Amino acid sequence: MSTALERFSINQMTVKQLSMPELVEACVALEIGNVGLWREPVQSYGVEATAKLVRDAGLTVTTLCRGGFFTAIDPEERARALADNRRAVDEAATLGTDTLVLVSGGLPPGSKDLHGARERIADALAELGPYAERHGVRLAIEPLHPMYASDRCVVSTLTQALDLAERFPAHQVGVTVDTYHIWWDDTAPEQIARAGAGGRIHTFQLADWTTPLPEGVLNGRGQIGDGSIDMREWKGYVEAAGYTGPIEVELFNEELWARDGREVLAETAQRFVRNVIS
Repeated sequence: MSTALERFSINQMTVKQLSMPELVEACVALEIGNVGLWREPVQSYGVEATAKLVRDAGLTVTTLCRGGFFTAIDPEERARALADNRRAVDEAATLGTDTLVLVSGGLPPGSKDLHGARERIADALAELGPYAERHGVRLAIEPLHPMYASDRCVVSTLTQALDLAERFPAHQVGVTVDTYHIWWDDTAPEQIARAGAGGRIHTFQLADWTTPLPEGVLNGRGQIGDGSIDMREWKGYVEAAGYTGPIEVELFNEELWARDGREVLAETAQRFVRNVIS
């Protein structure tokens, strides 16, 4: 593996047009040793089959995305969510990753109670954390940009994520630091230091912020170097906080998905070296 790519991890969503075997083959060809996986394509290919595929190729699975969606009020919905998250933990353990990324969930239909939704996340973590620990898996709460608060994630800042995580042991619950979601927040560097001091930076992800955002905004994460975020600066923050682990590039981008996935993967690795490492 190239030294420059030693910490680089390609999140599967960046090149979702590649099948699981195609992704693994492309990573091996480009000497990329780390990959972050998503549950849906893993389940489609088969959890055990995926685990064998990446293991035989010598790849390390850095994270599994995603668990979460804990904010339902209805008891049956909450029970289904917890059961699904236990399955996600099982899948992460089978794949050999120690980190399950959590998108916590938005407001239930008709609700305006952000505080109540966040408390239900804490209730779910209290049940899921010990289960994850028994399987050697850490839960990484990912704060999402505030534009997602209503329908996707009521945890919008690292402060909010850490306030939840710190109710539990660090080896059970920590946070995901994703540049796309927190770059605007001038308190984020201080909170990264707080997370590092507590051993709670469980994964670090990169995506750039480009404007104008596309309609729907979900698939607007820009290629590294195309937008407003100084990636070296944020790498500096997490490293100053003690993080030395893999750095995932996770891009939701319709234009990238319309291209040849191998070309996108090679380009993303090059952009990582140019804008993060060099």
